Amino acid sequence: MLVNMRNVVKRYGDNIALDNLNLNIKEGEVLGLLGPNGAGKTTAIRVLCGLVNADRGDVQVFGQKQTIKNLDTRRELGLVTQEITVFSDLSAIENLRYFGGLYGLRGAELEANVKEMLEFVGLSDRANKRPKTFSGGMQRRLNIACSLVHKPKLLIMDEPTVGIDPQSRNHILESVKEIATRGTTIIYTSHYMEEVQALCNRISIMDAGRVIADGTIDELMERIQYEDRVHLYAVAPSQVLLEELKAISGVKHVVVEGNHYLITSNAGSGNVNRIMEVAGRNGGVTSFSEDKPNLEDVFLTLTGKKLRDEGEV
Repeated sequence: MLVNMRNVVKRYGDNIALDNLNLNIKEGEVLGLLGPNGAGKTTAIRVLCGLVNADRGDVQVFGQKQTIKNLDTRRELGLVTQEITVFSDLSAIENLRYFGGLYGLRGAELEANVKEMLEFVGLSDRANKRPKTFSGGMQRRLNIACSLVHKPKLLIMDEPTVGIDPQSRNHILESVKEIATRGTTIIYTSHYMEEVQALCNRISIMDAGRVIADGTIDELMERIQYEDRVHLYAVAPSQVLLEELKAISGVKHVVVEGNHYLITSNAGSGNVNRIMEVAGRNGGVTSFSEDKPNLEDVFLTLTGKKLRDEGEV
């Protein structure tokens, strides 16, 4: 077990960011860490990296207690932040030399690693250019290279593809797959469910400062695969329609986005006819369908929110 966080609590004033969080990560895993905004993911990462101390609980990384004073564990960590954290007035190669030096690399080893990382992220031809002249996608690739130059055992990637072009995004995703084949353990957070499905072999879903579900994609699917799910597009969406749908026996969740109502009922509820009757009394429907759950549905069911916003049930 590379990471073991047990009953971790972190408060900021009256706000409880982590509420008895339990999170385990095995060596060689690619763990997708998902959660709506405010779920505590970033705080969990900061505690895991030793950037802040937990108020209570136990955090073990590489078999050592993690605190802000433990520099040994940090030498084996790589962190790709949401924000671009490279120096805009240094060239790409100078950035890599600087960050490699922070981790104790010197001489031939440093130069070899810098060269390897420039090639790995496809920036060898830009080695002597400053990142302020780069596109957003190229800056993010350099950001990743700086986190890898010391060849960490554990790489944490916090929203590494936000706001970039499709070509750079695909390059980053392929790079992550390559890093994983080399045996590096990866924690990957993203608001793009398709990335998580393509990259991760296990997923932990956080909400309100704790892990509320954990497992492979198939295991998470099994938690809701027998639920009945209906998509209804209303002619006249209204609060009355929402309340009447929620009141149907067996209905567990109703998620609304515009005139789209996603209605989740208990298995075998037989609610299709009742849903249609309620919709008919409230202006009718433009379209209606049933479907099987996917990972996005798992997330909606467990948190009541969409991954990319804070929409409520």
